[in-house]
Amino acid sequence: MLNKEEILNWNRKYDKDHPWWVEKEKRLGNKFRQTKTLTKADLGQVVEWKFKELKGRRDRVLRFVKKNADKTIQQTCSQVFAMNDDSDRMKSLDALHGVGPALASTILTFYAPKQYGVHDIHVWREFFGKEPSTIFIGCGCYLKLLAELRKIANKHDLDVRTVEKAYFKKNIDETSN
Repeated sequence: MLNKEEILNWNRKYDKDHPWWVEKEKRLGNKFRQTKTLTKADLGQVVEWKFKELKGRRDRVLRFVKKNADKTIQQTCSQVFAMNDDSDRMKSLDALHGVGPALASTILTFYAPKQYGVHDIHVWREFFGKEPSTIFIGCGCYLKLLAELRKIANKHDLDVRTVEKAYFKKNIDETSN
């Protein structure tokens, strides 16, 4: 496991190497915290952010997301942001067309980066090795990963998102060499 200094160094590398992601996340997160909800257009931007480099997946998810009524998205997200239980939050977001654990975790991370990190195979691999084929089915794998991220964040007095970005960046950099 990384120590606090290593986490902060990997996090800085992520921020430096991914300015578009950092800016978009900050802007959307600020909006979600202010409005306490998401619009259909906002959800589309979250999809763009999460699947920016995966065009086929991005386009497929956007087609599903467009099936949601704007009012349904807003009501669901308002309710989710008022909830306290992680499993309930994930299941409620998962009820929206096109939203699975990866996208639900991204919404929660943008809204509350101190408490959440993005569900991603690269981070999973850093903690648990090869991902199971069911990693993005239901919220069980995400909740397992989230527990590990929170343990480290609490130990080092860091945001969960900071820890998650560090492990994401470490995995990406070390496996691409």
